[in-house]
Amino acid sequence: MPKLELLSPALRDRILSEAFLLLEVPGVKVHSAAARALLAEAGARVVDDVAHIPEAAVRRALATTPREFWLYDAAGRASVHYGGDDVHFDPGSTAVHVLDPDTGEHRSAVTADLVRLVQVAEALPQYDAQSTAVVCADVPAEITDLYRLYLVLRYSSKPVVTGAFALSTLHVMRAMLTAVGGDGASGRPRAIFDVCPSPPLIWSEFGAENLIALARLRLPAEIVSMPLAGATAPATLAGAVVQHAAECLSGLVIHQQAQPGAPIVWGGAPAVFDMRFGTTPFGAMETAMIDAAYAQVGKHLGLPTHTYLCASDSKTLDAQAGLESGMTALVGALAGINMISGAGMLDYLACQSAEKLALDAEAIAMVRRLLAGIEARGESLAAELFARLGHSAEFLGARHTRQWFKAEQHLPSALIDRASVRAWAESGRPDSAARARARVAELLRQYQRPALVPEAEAELIHLTEQAAQRAGMEQLPALS
Repeated sequence: MPKLELLSPALRDRILSEAFLLLEVPGVKVHSAAARALLAEAGARVVDDVAHIPEAAVRRALATTPREFWLYDAAGRASVHYGGDDVHFDPGSTAVHVLDPDTGEHRSAVTADLVRLVQVAEALPQYDAQSTAVVCADVPAEITDLYRLYLVLRYSSKPVVTGAFALSTLHVMRAMLTAVGGDGASGRPRAIFDVCPSPPLIWSEFGAENLIALARLRLPAEIVSMPLAGATAPATLAGAVVQHAAECLSGLVIHQQAQPGAPIVWGGAPAVFDMRFGTTPFGAMETAMIDAAYAQVGKHLGLPTHTYLCASDSKTLDAQAGLESGMTALVGALAGINMISGAGMLDYLACQSAEKLALDAEAIAMVRRLLAGIEARGESLAAELFARLGHSAEFLGARHTRQWFKAEQHLPSALIDRASVRAWAESGRPDSAARARARVAELLRQYQRPALVPEAEAELIHLTEQAAQRAGMEQLPALS
């Protein structure tokens, strides 16, 4: 497998060295008393709300952090391997808008939109896991996190990348996973939960206590550090990677002090800051470079990795969307990042699109073909074939061609146009956006909802209805 490493060993070690320095001076601001107590137990010097964490405490936490673990599907099969250089993709998460396929407008996401996204991702084998892709505006804000998980568990059999917005809802989400046999105690976790520090070098009360709760519940956690180079982090790429490392290392100490051996991932969603527009371009090559570099640091420490790539800052399905998503997906895959989130996303991660999910799946398939590399097929590479055919150029009808062309070539769906210009014109001159709409319609026609054990489905509904009633909602949105 080809491999991308942007950091020399000397620069990688310097990044880690400076990250250890930051953990001591200025230290990490921690707004949770419980987390500060754990850091003090680990050997940190705590002054007011700032923890000064020595390298020795970090090294002890690294010694107990698992080097790998699995997420499981609804049938209990190991499906996603966090560790080593295995690469997986899931749709980007927590968008607030969807790109309406009929109007081309960005609008607030609702239940039907999330169900549609889940169905499309379920039907596409390029997505190894689901995500809680959008925040549904048709339910109270107090339950949007658990409601997203409820819909994914009802409409998908794949593992889930998700996250809680409050400790109270985290426990309901854990109960949902227990109902379907995929909580941390089962030893076959179905979901992983994102946890975000606040740049620069800050753990909010919820962020830190979320980390503690996940560790003690044995639910896999994914630290999503988000330095913005030039805004909430140093403008240099290496400086942003230093900050990312310090934030992740401080989280590891809190997490492992709460429960040694609990699974956790070295992840993130950093970006550069575009000074012209005040935006955070996730399609920028520099953003992808920060991601590849911090993943290299995490791999050097022996940790599972995650990032946000395969997204675009475009507002619609155009050439920019394909360019940015395809290029950054390739960078993440060549860096060997275990879980690459971001597919389907537009507008700086604010918008999701089922049609872009379908288009990104084609890019992911191309990336996977590259990762598979070139193999020696058969006893002779070409000499024996030429001994038989000579200069006749009759390769098309050769047994060798029939034997190997499907193994050598990835054949994309009809979303990718490889026909002649005449055939394209006769079919109405569809562009990639039109073909993506047709592909999504085809996938939705083919979709079949995975069977859920009736008792498990009833418990999911009961837990969600209870939470909705506590939030003042009498009835959940209707599901088709």
